[in-house]
Amino acid sequence: MIEVKELEKHFSVRKHFSGRFGAVRGFFSRESTRVRAVDGISFSVGKGELVGYLGPNGAGKSTTIKMLTGLLVPSGGELVVNGRIPHQERQQYVARIGAVFGQRTTLWWDLPVIESLELLRHIYKVPAARFQQNLAEFTEMLEMAPFLHTPVRSLSLGQRMRADIAAALLHNPDLLFLDEPTIGLDVVAKERIRQFIQHINAERGTTVLLTTHDLADVQRLCQRVMIIDRGKLLFDGRLQSLQDQFGGKRELVVDFAQDYAAVDVEGAVVVAYRDSRATYQFERGKISASALIGRLSAQYQVQDLAVREPDIEATIRRIYEERLLETAVAIKIEE
Repeated sequence: MIEVKELEKHFSVRKHFSGRFGAVRGFFSRESTRVRAVDGISFSVGKGELVGYLGPNGAGKSTTIKMLTGLLVPSGGELVVNGRIPHQERQQYVARIGAVFGQRTTLWWDLPVIESLELLRHIYKVPAARFQQNLAEFTEMLEMAPFLHTPVRSLSLGQRMRADIAAALLHNPDLLFLDEPTIGLDVVAKERIRQFIQHINAERGTTVLLTTHDLADVQRLCQRVMIIDRGKLLFDGRLQSLQDQFGGKRELVVDFAQDYAAVDVEGAVVVAYRDSRATYQFERGKISASALIGRLSAQYQVQDLAVREPDIEATIRRIYEERLLETAVAIKIEE
């Protein structure tokens, strides 16, 4: 569905100069610097995949998405999406994709939601029967009935986001780009949208590329993630592989059948022990959870236990803060 080879996007930025009144942008200066917003990235996305595209602010995520949707022309490299070159075949290309860009709506501000959807039906030339079928399905799943006849300007953020996602899918696109689809939403609205994205991907086979800062979206929706930073693709693999490689220490919580004066075990550190419950930390890769459980069972009477993995948010934060991927060109985890 998406084939990207050595994709680049450079911007020329005029230099600032320091003067009596501080740093001033050099509007009259010819000196400029070249910023490599996207710097030679390569990846492919198969039909029906749901992929998380992650990175800190300024990493190059939005620039990549804008090239993939045809809004920006690449500075170099190759880009083919759904059999077309987005910026060269824009009219034919956009007829088969959908896109939701954060808090930017594609709906008409002063029109009721239903009228915006009707206009989009004509723009995309959606057959009446298909439109009615999609409208009924989306209205039920996204619970849009209470605000279908409400002007867009009067909607809450969660309502408008649901309407925007429905609008992006009215014409049954093969590929859906989602840029921060749950930003600013409450817990209930987020979950409703996540369930809908899962349904569209699983039931219709729609390919989804998701960018988000809400890592709960990633854990809930994505099996595969790509991480970009400073314009370079640093990781491309399964979410579990990311956890295995960079997740740090795991925890084992054990409820013992009786109180012990000490519950030390080789290969792990006791970080908490109270009321017959102990929490151990152990290094990923140095000892397996099953081996640790075996040692504990041989030394103590165990009533119950559970292994806890570091959450994805902690893992990603650790990657950014410690620059764990800084020297990588592109880590491809084999399936």
